[in-house]
Amino acid sequence: MESRELQPDSPIELHLRIQVQPGKRLAFLDFLGEAVPVYESPGGIRVRLLEDLSNDHRFIEVVCYDDESAYWQDQERIAHDPEVKRLLERWRALLVQPPEVEVYRSRTV
Repeated sequence: MESRELQPDSPIELHLRIQVQPGKRLAFLDFLGEAVPVYESPGGIRVRLLEDLSNDHRFIEVVCYDDESAYWQDQERIAHDPEVKRLLERWRALLVQPPEVEVYRSRTV
């Protein structure tokens, strides 16, 4: 079976599998209400949240990038923007352990 070529403008999805510290669920959700507009502010980025039905302290944050360029530009922003760095420090402080990070590219099937 022949594999199909990736499209250069394919969307990228970043999946952050996380567990929030006991008793910090509401603080986490409040934090996201503040942080998501900043995360999405450059445009070409959307953030979704999936909650585990069996454990309301486990989530997957899904960061959707319109294309690979938006993904790499955001990686630069994460590395260098002081506001984003402060937000990520606050986010990490709410977690039990570092997130499990998975990056996916959309493929045409």
